[in-house]
Amino acid sequence: MNPMNDPFVAYVWSSVQARIERLRDDTERSRGASAIEWAIITGLLAMIALGVGVVIYRKVRSAANDIKTK
Repeated sequence: MNPMNDPFVAYVWSSVQARIERLRDDTERSRGASAIEWAIITGLLAMIALGVGVVIYRKVRSAANDIKTK
């Protein structure tokens, strides 16, 4: 199963993409992102990584609990 199909990961990913697109399309502002914007983007990417990690951990733990032993 692809962890990118998780609703939380998809929501965060679309939010990051929308933010990046707004930064690229804004012609009135100077080019590039400020330090605060980079901190926000980095934080969002860290949340995505954490979300993917949690999804993978839960899937592996669930599969491990389903293994039958003697």
